[in-house]
Amino acid sequence: MLEYKFDTQLLIEGENLCEDQIHDYILNNIPGDCLLAVGDEDLIKIHFHTNVPWKVLEYCAGLGEIHDIVVENMERQTSGMHG
Repeated sequence: MLEYKFDTQLLIEGENLCEDQIHDYILNNIPGDCLLAVGDEDLIKIHFHTNVPWKVLEYCAGLGEIHDIVVENMERQTSGMHG
Protein backbone atom coordinates (compact mmCIF):
# COMPACT_ATOMS: atom_id res chain seq x y z
CA MET A 1 0.00 0.00 0.00
CA LEU A 2 1.26 3.45 -0.92
CA GLU A 3 1.57 6.17 1.70
CA TYR A 4 0.32 8.79 -0.79
CA LYS A 5 -1.94 7.33 -3.43
CA PHE A 6 -2.88 10.22 -5.76
CA ASP A 7 -0.48 11.45 -8.42
CA THR A 8 -1.59 15.06 -8.87
CA GLN A 9 -0.40 17.09 -11.85
CA LEU A 10 -1.47 20.45 -13.26
CA LEU A 11 -0.37 23.68 -14.83
CA ILE A 12 -0.86 27.10 -13.20
CA GLU A 13 -1.01 30.02 -15.59
CA GLY A 14 -0.80 33.49 -14.10
CA GLU A 15 1.35 36.51 -13.46
CA ASN A 16 4.34 36.92 -11.15
CA LEU A 17 4.28 33.24 -10.13
CA CYS A 18 7.21 32.07 -8.02
CA GLU A 19 8.05 28.38 -8.21
CA ASP A 20 10.04 28.52 -4.95
CA GLN A 21 7.14 30.06 -2.99
CA ILE A 22 4.66 27.59 -4.49
CA HIS A 23 6.98 24.67 -3.75
CA ASP A 24 7.52 25.77 -0.16
CA TYR A 25 3.81 26.38 0.50
CA ILE A 26 2.79 22.94 -0.78
CA LEU A 27 5.65 21.21 1.03
CA ASN A 28 4.84 22.91 4.35
CA ASN A 29 1.03 22.79 4.22
CA ILE A 30 -0.11 19.74 2.27
CA PRO A 31 1.03 16.22 3.20
CA GLY A 32 2.68 14.31 0.38
CA ASP A 33 5.93 13.57 -1.43
CA CYS A 34 7.68 13.70 -4.83
CA LEU A 35 6.94 17.41 -5.26
CA LEU A 36 8.02 19.22 -8.40
CA ALA A 37 7.13 22.86 -9.02
CA VAL A 38 8.91 24.11 -12.12
CA GLY A 39 8.39 26.91 -14.58
CA ASP A 40 8.59 30.67 -14.78
CA GLU A 41 6.57 33.68 -13.65
CA ASP A 42 3.79 32.95 -16.17
CA LEU A 43 3.46 29.15 -16.09
CA ILE A 44 4.25 26.56 -13.38
CA LYS A 45 3.99 22.76 -13.68
CA ILE A 46 3.05 20.96 -10.46
CA HIS A 47 3.59 17.25 -9.80
CA PHE A 48 2.81 15.92 -6.31
CA HIS A 49 1.85 12.66 -4.63
CA THR A 50 -0.76 13.21 -1.90
CA ASN A 51 -3.93 11.80 -0.36
CA VAL A 52 -5.65 15.20 -0.55
CA PRO A 53 -5.35 16.32 -4.18
CA TRP A 54 -8.24 18.78 -3.76
CA LYS A 55 -6.06 20.85 -1.41
CA VAL A 56 -3.41 21.18 -4.11
CA LEU A 57 -6.05 22.19 -6.66
CA GLU A 58 -7.65 24.70 -4.30
CA TYR A 59 -4.33 26.35 -3.46
CA CYS A 60 -3.16 26.50 -7.06
CA ALA A 61 -6.51 27.87 -8.29
CA GLY A 62 -5.98 30.80 -5.94
CA LEU A 63 -2.75 31.66 -7.78
CA GLY A 64 -4.03 31.72 -11.34
CA GLU A 65 -5.85 29.67 -13.94
CA ILE A 66 -5.30 25.93 -13.55
CA HIS A 67 -5.53 23.50 -16.45
CA ASP A 68 -4.22 20.18 -17.79
CA ILE A 69 -5.27 18.68 -14.46
CA VAL A 70 -4.53 14.99 -13.89
CA VAL A 71 -5.30 13.13 -10.67
CA GLU A 72 -4.49 9.44 -10.87
CA ASN A 73 -4.96 6.78 -8.23
CA MET A 74 -1.58 5.04 -8.16
CA GLU A 75 -2.93 2.11 -6.11
CA ARG A 76 -5.32 1.29 -8.95
CA GLN A 77 -2.47 1.61 -11.46
CA THR A 78 -0.26 -0.84 -9.54
CA SER A 79 -3.20 -3.29 -9.57
CA GLY A 80 -3.36 -3.08 -13.36
CA MET A 81 -6.44 -0.84 -13.44
CA HIS A 82 -6.71 2.60 -14.96
CA GLY A 83 -5.93 5.42 -12.52
